[in-house]
Amino acid sequence: MRLRWLLTIMCLLISLIPIALIIGLQGLEIVTLFLVLILFITLSVALAISYFISMPLVKLTENIDEISKGNLDVELEKSEIYEINNLTNSLDRVMASLKLAINKVGVRKEEIFQDAVKAKEEAEEKYEILLKKIDGWIWEIDDKGICTKCSAKVTGTLGYSPKQIIGKEIFKFLPPEDATKFKDIIYVLSQQKSENANKLDLHWMHQDTSHPVWVRSFCIPVFNSVGTFQGLRCFSRDATEYQVAETKIDELEKKLSDAYKQLHEVLHSQSKGNPIMEPAITTTTDQEFDYMILFDEDARIIDCTNDIQKRLGFTKEEMLTLTFADVVYLESYKDIKASLDEIKKQGSTQIKSIHKKKDGSSVFVSEHITYLKDRNMFICMVKQDTI
Repeated sequence: MRLRWLLTIMCLLISLIPIALIIGLQGLEIVTLFLVLILFITLSVALAISYFISMPLVKLTENIDEISKGNLDVELEKSEIYEINNLTNSLDRVMASLKLAINKVGVRKEEIFQDAVKAKEEAEEKYEILLKKIDGWIWEIDDKGICTKCSAKVTGTLGYSPKQIIGKEIFKFLPPEDATKFKDIIYVLSQQKSENANKLDLHWMHQDTSHPVWVRSFCIPVFNSVGTFQGLRCFSRDATEYQVAETKIDELEKKLSDAYKQLHEVLHSQSKGNPIMEPAITTTTDQEFDYMILFDEDARIIDCTNDIQKRLGFTKEEMLTLTFADVVYLESYKDIKASLDEIKKQGSTQIKSIHKKKDGSSVFVSEHITYLKDRNMFICMVKQDTI
């Protein structure tokens, strides 16, 4: 509320006191005759007082605005009101101190304010450039879930413009199940009092096609100085490719796990005294490797897939007479032993290498070597690289 109107209302309320006294002493009829006169005089006095008090404050506010723009030569008008005059004198002293400081450092006051404005503009420009370059959008919500900020990149993923999202509940842009999940997550984050970034994978609804889009977000809870939850600051991007890749990785891990099971069955058979001359691991068209080699800590080959001859030219019987160093091109037996010691510590490794064929030619491969601790052996799954 403006000061002028506040003072006017206060004066009108004070005028009710004499009206009440007259009613008590002379009755309602007398008050009716003088009511208009009393209100007119009161209103006139109220407007005069409010003008007398508020105008110096209005002028002082205008002067401060000029100072904030870099004009330190503003003449501050004196006031008849003691408190306002003291405030004006204090501001005069601040301006004098500022002028003195500027003079000592040898910089013109115009430069200071121009540099401040320029720095602000440059910071805003860099922020806008960053928003355009990053592959995703930045958004914020308050403690009620209302979106308060949103960058333009949201349109490329969800089809909405920032204006269509800002001011709305963010939950309206998610399917019901994901909206409920997001509300629960926000509640947990608000109670944890931690400002660490949190990864959230949620479906969002696209505006045009109404199909869900898999979005990965990184959200930081915001708290005020007393620890009250204020909302979230988030960065989001389309994570559909991530989802496909993660699904593919899960499938590969399952196939690898199945291969390990087959290998353990073979090892179990060997521990019972059965020779490993029958097919240990069959090669099928959907496997993610071309052949496998099993060898011990001395690099002696113990077993391999039956179709090894198609890949390297060695028969399975010939392979069982070799060491892994005989298969690997450009690495000595000593190098192989050293690398096996390192794999024991790490558990597994994946490297690019060159394997030697029986006819002396070579083939570029990717090796995934895993240490089987329970049997003290190594399994190498090999995939031929295409050059």
